[in-house]
Amino acid sequence: MSQLLRALLLGLALAAFVAGCRHAPILNVVDAPVVANKPPSMQDVQDAITRAGAALGWRMQPVKPGLMQGTLNLRTHTAVVEIPYSTTAFSIKYKDSVNLDYTGDSIHSNYNGWIQNLEKGIRAQLQNL
Repeated sequence: MSQLLRALLLGLALAAFVAGCRHAPILNVVDAPVVANKPPSMQDVQDAITRAGAALGWRMQPVKPGLMQGTLNLRTHTAVVEIPYSTTAFSIKYKDSVNLDYTGDSIHSNYNGWIQNLEKGIRAQLQNL
């Protein structure tokens, strides 16, 4: 095998490996406990989610009591999540995305970082109640 062909194959294999590293299983937060300094109302939890999202660039919209939808637009990427909540727990669930290489069970790894940051932000806002 010629050196040029060997180098080309090695380069393609490396490119496929690097591209694969940018994907990760989708992170969903399921039934994270609401921990606050006082018993929160549903409005308190909704407000905490809204503040946390806004601080991180998410646009939060109430869908119905106990359900928010969050949308994050960064450059050419969009992530959409559903956030069901109660006075005792909240979840963050993948709903849709644009330009994040969603495959049905994996997504661009940046998405998971955005979700982790959102979860931390919600927890911090709830702690401040």
